Amino acid sequence: MPTAPLPRTADTTTGTTSTGAGTSTGTGIPAWTVGDLAIHRVDEVRLPPQTGPWLLPGATPEIVGRVPWLRPDFADEQSVLRLASHSFAVEANGRRVLVDTGIGNGKQRANPAWDNLDSDYLKRLTEAGFAPETVDFVVLTHLHTDHVGWNTQARGADWVPTFPNARYLTTRTEWDYWAGVDMEEARRQMFRDSVHPIRDAGLLDLVDVPEEGTEITPGVRLLPTPGHTPGQVAVELRSHGETALITGDCIHHPVQLVHPDLGSCVDIDPAAAARTRQRILGSLSGTATLLLGSHFPPPTAGRVVPQGDTYELVPSAPDSRA
Repeated sequence: MPTAPLPRTADTTTGTTSTGAGTSTGTGIPAWTVGDLAIHRVDEVRLPPQTGPWLLPGATPEIVGRVPWLRPDFADEQSVLRLASHSFAVEANGRRVLVDTGIGNGKQRANPAWDNLDSDYLKRLTEAGFAPETVDFVVLTHLHTDHVGWNTQARGADWVPTFPNARYLTTRTEWDYWAGVDMEEARRQMFRDSVHPIRDAGLLDLVDVPEEGTEITPGVRLLPTPGHTPGQVAVELRSHGETALITGDCIHHPVQLVHPDLGSCVDIDPAAAARTRQRILGSLSGTATLLLGSHFPPPTAGRVVPQGDTYELVPSAPDSRA
């Protein structure tokens, strides 16, 4: 991923929620109930304010300021976007699934905000009930630095799989794309410390995902969402007639509900990314499906409702029963 001129951030206190986010679990780990599934948000770090203008340069303060429902949770008083790094963890059909693994600790990164991060991510994951050795599947929505970092952790001079009993899943399309491009050194470094070690340990599975998606375990389906990267997926969760969708990076921020054509500076195919957003938002609009944003700050989740030709996110509080 291209790097941004961001300052190092020391804010790793993400167990709390902001205005309107509601309640969370007794451990401080927010979770939402969908049927009989509890979807836990495992926080890593809030991203610094400079992230928004870099990542979504079209989301100027003037444009953001015209969307009052974004404040105060999704944008600050100066109409600068708020973003975060977190994973989602869920147990479905007896299988324990982690969706994306964030930035990771102690890794050399060109982006100063990600370089040698030191967060309590694994502690929070364990508090949520997902100790690393108990995870069955790690779904990598795509192979970008801030989605694969906790794939591995340091053991001496080596990087070893953090989830030794899990199958790590990414799409064959995603793998083949990165295998065929000339990557810059920063991305090669990320593959060396966070992707190649899980492949070398025999833990990486490449999944073919047709247009209708593919189920990895009952209740958990991968859906193709190309554009940001060629093989990116979103993750659909179903239980007892209720549905949730974890975005990956097909939607970075709720401002894109109002402006689906507003792309990220790191979209590989911006036109395809915009088409994917329009399709996803159109399919969710007016339904009871819970949308969970992979970079949405608290309150993180909500329902998509139509607003003229565009959409609004109506936040859903974490469920204290989870």
